[in-house]
Amino acid sequence: MKSARHEKIQEIIETHNVETQHALAEALKEAGFVSTQATISRDIRELGLTKEQTPDGNYRYRVPQGGVIAGYNERLRTIFKESVTQVAVAQNLVVLRTLPGLAPAACSAIDAMGCAGLVGTIAGDDTAFLAMKDNQAAEQFQVQISAML
Repeated sequence: MKSARHEKIQEIIETHNVETQHALAEALKEAGFVSTQATISRDIRELGLTKEQTPDGNYRYRVPQGGVIAGYNERLRTIFKESVTQVAVAQNLVVLRTLPGLAPAACSAIDAMGCAGLVGTIAGDDTAFLAMKDNQAAEQFQVQISAML
């Protein structure tokens, strides 16, 4: 759902002059995506949308060149690599242990990576739980993460 909403946001931004979050919410609603202001604000941040001035002096959202902020994903991967200390699988759950206080940063990095099979993340202080769609997805994810670390 999130990735479909992100795709629709990018499509709306590229085809319309969207000046406000409210206008974006209305366009999303017309496209069948009902979202709260908080969700739209988070989507704008995750997509790296910026505002640019139009020739008529107004401002509109725009998608950065290449679709994301340059180096953003690499910085998140660096944070992830430096914060995660252990990875374990318990059926369809992946449990990450991190340095104290860094589980939220690790989850943010994972969410931004758009990992296949990821249903959601929950972060505590030094532990994160990742719900995967099934046991196989959890095991594949553990292999990928172990290789990254």
